[in-house]
Amino acid sequence: MKMLVCVKQVPDTTEIKIDPVKNTLIRDGVPSILNPFDGYALEAAARIKDADPSSTITVLSMGPEQAKAVLKESLAIAADKAYLVSGREFGGSDTLCTSYIISEAIKEIEKTEGKFDIIFCGKQAIDGDTAQVGPGIAEHLDYPQVTYGLEASVEDGLVKVKKETEDGVQVIGIQTPCVLTFTKPSFDPRYPTIKRKMAANRANIPVLAFADLVDLDPNKIGLKNSPTRVKKTFVPQKKTGGMKIAEETVEDSAKKLFTLLSDSHVI
Repeated sequence: MKMLVCVKQVPDTTEIKIDPVKNTLIRDGVPSILNPFDGYALEAAARIKDADPSSTITVLSMGPEQAKAVLKESLAIAADKAYLVSGREFGGSDTLCTSYIISEAIKEIEKTEGKFDIIFCGKQAIDGDTAQVGPGIAEHLDYPQVTYGLEASVEDGLVKVKKETEDGVQVIGIQTPCVLTFTKPSFDPRYPTIKRKMAANRANIPVLAFADLVDLDPNKIGLKNSPTRVKKTFVPQKKTGGMKIAEETVEDSAKKLFTLLSDSHVI
């Protein structure tokens, strides 16, 4: 089974602060990490490889040179090969353009690596939360897709995906080639070993530039060709209010709370 996992380098949202004047994210000095949902996708691919050691995992990311850090992290965890798509021409691409660029990069890699059976993505990136790139890749490649995956396995050539739904869990069988996106499962992703980490640090990661994607349509990439426009950003105002009820006894406090809610027609 040949598998490809799309990963993204994102700012650690636990460290992000908001500029009070511009109402924009302050990214300077904020550490970058592997998008957590992409880590779940990588773990899903790794579990398939555990069951079939002849399987291979390739990771692909689009971003600046520094994005090689998450590719090396992925190599240290479970991946066998890695590619970076990078170039000024791709700057400002929205989710539609990004999914198109990645789909073209996949086609280019397949010319030398062979056809991928499964393409894995995280359900969304924590710095955008659009959940559009994975499904967009499936549309550009004209592949069937399953979103919100929790686990995946391969049985008799069919990919079985345990999918999260509003009502619980659903198991779906899907033919290859296909695209799967993953959300947080009940288990944590594996950690890299020292041996793999050392090998990953020495790895030479090929970079696919604009000129390398020979079939890419330049009118479908970049900021000017992105139909998405951000009209306004703002920081929600913190709500103030509420009151503290502290009567002599718990029973008195409960009675006062009941009276206040009743008077306000809440109950």
